[in-house]
Amino acid sequence: MARLFLSLDNQVLAEYNMTKERYTIGRLPDNDVRIDNPAVSGHHSLIINILNDSFLEDLNSTNGTYVNGKLIKKHALQHGDVITIGHHQLRFSDQQENETEQDEFEKTMVIPAGQQNAGQLAKAEKAAEAAAAEAAAEAAAQAVQSDAAAAVKLDPEEAAALEDKPEPAAPAAPAPEKKETFRPSATYTGIDPATAPSALPLGKLQVLSGAFAGRELELTKALTTLGRPGVQVAAITRRAEGYYVVHVESGKEGDYPLVNGEPIGSKARKLADNDVVQLAGVKMGFFTS
Repeated sequence: MARLFLSLDNQVLAEYNMTKERYTIGRLPDNDVRIDNPAVSGHHSLIINILNDSFLEDLNSTNGTYVNGKLIKKHALQHGDVITIGHHQLRFSDQQENETEQDEFEKTMVIPAGQQNAGQLAKAEKAAEAAAAEAAAEAAAQAVQSDAAAAVKLDPEEAAALEDKPEPAAPAAPAPEKKETFRPSATYTGIDPATAPSALPLGKLQVLSGAFAGRELELTKALTTLGRPGVQVAAITRRAEGYYVVHVESGKEGDYPLVNGEPIGSKARKLADNDVVQLAGVKMGFFTS
């Protein structure tokens, strides 16, 4: 099954499984692939799927349809073609070549264990351990501070014993009965489910730029090393506290991977959902499932 990946500025916006014979692309809501942008015509272009072949046709659009940078009227789509419509791109992927594509992606970006520098990886793991320990210490300190007030609260019986109450005067009339509210302590109630630790969700990387845009890589290993030796290499470690990315090596001193456009430096950086990692010129989005 062929697929289309819609992107803008190297950010993947949508994915379309091409199960129908005809797909229209344009600005109006009745299109199969809608691109709401003034640079796109109402009905800009058309893709026709015939058996295992796909054909792209420009529908006399105002700004034209481009494939791999060339203006076209009609074009037989090939795996990896990039269609440019206005400011947006549509990458055409042939599902029949999916396994080969995945193999090529892993050969390009995922570094096998046998090709890794043991000393550099040990240093990276140590940095990740230090970052995880620091994050755990900070979380513990915040928890102690937030629970400090609750920790010194007395239970109802102790509070009543310490209260300095004057001897009551003989009541002229019976006072209404006061209902006492029991406030259970943290020890009584046990662990709050809202703050209880949960299993670490599976992390994934989705390629946002380059020839493999749209590809996903599951981070199932304790240590996944990515990049290109001699250019830039980083490791992503899977720990109980979360996922951390740490610099391993680069061709230039001080050339660190970027997270959300900022260099991570020599320390490990904890990844958050929807972070964008840039490594060896490739942008990848991190998310958890």
